[in-house]
Amino acid sequence: MARLLMQRALGAEWLDSLFEQHRQRQYTRELLFSTEVDLMALVALGLRPSLHAAAQSSEGLKVSMQALYEKVHHTEPRVVRELVQCSGERLRPVLEHLKLQQPSWASGYRVRVLDGNHLAASQKRLKPLRGLRGAALPGQALVVYAPEWDLVVDLVPAEDAHANERALMGPVLERVQAGELWLADRNFSTRQILFAVEDKHAAFVIREHGVSPSPTEAGPLKKVGRVETGVVFEQAVEIEDEQGRRLRLRRIELQLEEPTEDGDTRIRVLTNVPSERMGAKEVAGLYRRRWSIEGMFGRLESVLKSEVKTLGYPRAALLAFGVAVMAYNVLAVMLAAVETEHRLKATEVSSYYIADEVKATYGGMMIAIAEPLWRGFESQTDEELGKELLWLASHVKPSKLRKHPRGPKKKEKKGYAPRREVDRHVSTARVLRGDEKT
Repeated sequence: MARLLMQRALGAEWLDSLFEQHRQRQYTRELLFSTEVDLMALVALGLRPSLHAAAQSSEGLKVSMQALYEKVHHTEPRVVRELVQCSGERLRPVLEHLKLQQPSWASGYRVRVLDGNHLAASQKRLKPLRGLRGAALPGQALVVYAPEWDLVVDLVPAEDAHANERALMGPVLERVQAGELWLADRNFSTRQILFAVEDKHAAFVIREHGVSPSPTEAGPLKKVGRVETGVVFEQAVEIEDEQGRRLRLRRIELQLEEPTEDGDTRIRVLTNVPSERMGAKEVAGLYRRRWSIEGMFGRLESVLKSEVKTLGYPRAALLAFGVAVMAYNVLAVMLAAVETEHRLKATEVSSYYIADEVKATYGGMMIAIAEPLWRGFESQTDEELGKELLWLASHVKPSKLRKHPRGPKKKEKKGYAPRREVDRHVSTARVLRGDEKT
């Protein structure tokens, strides 16, 4: 299943055509872009520990290792974005034939979850950084996630890891479409972004920042009711842009029973969704589900190798992240096939176990089945590929792939500090007494 889907998402001719269409300064001499992506995909799936190891095992690589790294280090972010967008578009029709779309998060809307992801600090491959104590962040990316399909549909890579996330919003706003509902945190709570989404006839549910957009109250604060985490209030507010246009919004305020990790006791959310289409408590519940994208990032890091520490060059690290996102979409289609064939819920199958099965079996399969045999599947339609995936999924034993949920987290007893806090205070006392060296 993994091989067939990788073949669909990463067809060699399509990849090389995409590169020629969107490249700006790079060009192709001997090393094809499709070869570069194929090698990086082996790393992202965990089939090879590094790009060097993937290249060493490749019989078809005709260039030197230095030439490969030069190509990878200069892959343009625009090409990476197109890779993620277009590979997702090639896989979604297969998902549609599997008929697994989850119930809509918001009736009448196509939900899009937006968040930024900073790549982890990498090894000090760049000479100017070797004398510094801290490792450098090689880049960041804005990720757009479609939760009903469990697919990443857009990615905006940035080489500057310390740039403000809002500065990367231009390309994302260009792709906003009518009928979409965007969920985002307070980093994206600005007048410019809210008006831009409204102008595209789309909806938003965005957490209000303490400073921006500083709306004006247009009505009293009214209590709506209680939800699991606190009490919900609603208030009409207005914001004004630089041209003097005014936009009336709903402010949904959740007063929490327990503060967040940051110490916040209330959460304010701004939305342009009419009250007749979504009540205040529904808006609060929808915003809470925004954390699903954090789970997606967690799976990218734990199940796939999305952040390769040996790739310190920003463009190389962003290419690795983009290919890992593409591999995540492949994994999402595999999960869909297993869930559909065995009539399982989306929460029952573990992506970790599926990825582990692929890692354990893929190398032997590629030795046993010659490359020419795979080419017979390239001409399959989306419907034919969907049926093929379901047939393969029928041979899977779901019991081997089921999640093992942990029990409820135990609360700390009142009057007792957590063990780590006790250890810290005891250690501090010993230092003050002179028992330990500072």
